[in-house]
Amino acid sequence: MSFIDKLPYEWAVGIRYTRAGKRSARNSFISFISLISVSGIALGVAALIVVLSVMNGFQKEVTDRMLSVVAHIEIYNQRGDMPEWQGVIADSFKNPAVKGAAPFAETQGMLMSDGVMKPALLRGVLPAEESKVSDVPTKIVQGKFADLRAGEFNIVLGIELARSLALKVGDKVTLAVAPGQSASAEMAPRMVNFTLVGIFEAGHFEYDSGLAFVHMADAQAIANLAAPAGVRLRLADMHDAPRVAQELAGSLPGQLLVRDWSKHNPTWFAAVQSQKKMMFIILVLIIAVAAFNLVATLAMTVTDKQADIAILRTLGSSPRSIMKIFMIQGALIGIIGTAVGVSAGVLLALNIDVIIPFIERAFGIQFLSKDIYFISALPSDLRWNDVFGIAGVSVGLAFLATLYPSFAASRVKPAEALRYE
Repeated sequence: MSFIDKLPYEWAVGIRYTRAGKRSARNSFISFISLISVSGIALGVAALIVVLSVMNGFQKEVTDRMLSVVAHIEIYNQRGDMPEWQGVIADSFKNPAVKGAAPFAETQGMLMSDGVMKPALLRGVLPAEESKVSDVPTKIVQGKFADLRAGEFNIVLGIELARSLALKVGDKVTLAVAPGQSASAEMAPRMVNFTLVGIFEAGHFEYDSGLAFVHMADAQAIANLAAPAGVRLRLADMHDAPRVAQELAGSLPGQLLVRDWSKHNPTWFAAVQSQKKMMFIILVLIIAVAAFNLVATLAMTVTDKQADIAILRTLGSSPRSIMKIFMIQGALIGIIGTAVGVSAGVLLALNIDVIIPFIERAFGIQFLSKDIYFISALPSDLRWNDVFGIAGVSVGLAFLATLYPSFAASRVKPAEALRYE
């Protein structure tokens, strides 16, 4: 006696109906449609896992590159400067999530070189402390970050900003600061000459093309600040930033503004989340189409098995048991398709860094041009909660697809089904 024969008869019959029966043109066609249903579900599940993993990978890659320049949390003083910045740092470290802190000062300006003008955000930092809150010191591709010294008016530029100004290390560049931001009350902008001592590449175009670093003392002098403008913090887990920012806003004394990294580009993050949701809905339609095929498969199976249904009814099977048989058959098709799709999708998502380069070499194409995207490899970030969610949706749609054909099977009348047998 096989394992199937030991199961309740509804399960045994449902499993046997899932497999190919006696060879006939009708049974072969039903088996073919059943295979199409399994393949459709598997394809939809695999595509959904891979696409969401790639979108997660892009989001993670861009976020990591952004956070190599941007601190997890920034704290500002509404007065414009923060004389008590050391006390704010001490109070911030009382929160166990905070792992690094450093003061900073910022001002906007226009960089000019040989008639070319580019806007830039000038960030004043302490070079020895910057590594505690960002990765910029490790992103230097030319020069030295440590050459930012107080009073020397040296500057470090993003690689795209330096390229657009046709600058190299050692060149001079002029900063024009608006009158309201300078110590002078004159209407003409204040001009400050800097020496380029370093170039960094964060891999994020917004910062590579519009961010400059100077020593904090120089930034304070340019912005007419008596003290740093605020404090930047790095956390043990960047995903805790919104929660920690809220906690710090309630615990720190004074009128301080606390902003976490997700507020730097909220439109981009909202757009990514919206795209993920829309892509999820679009690709779920592939699974839904396969579910419709499953309805057709079960409907044809019910029609083909009417004599079997009638015999089971005459032997004492209830309509509920008949319905259960075909629900089991449909659910098994859905589970098999989902299992195949999950296996294929996870395998592709985990090895996309190998598969994509192979395809590019084989066909001589490039999916991502670094000149356009600044990311030459297709990133992937497989998240198991996405996998479980996709699998649940797939099995759920397959189960829903079994309801009508199974209900129709339970309504078959034995006398009418056996009339022409």
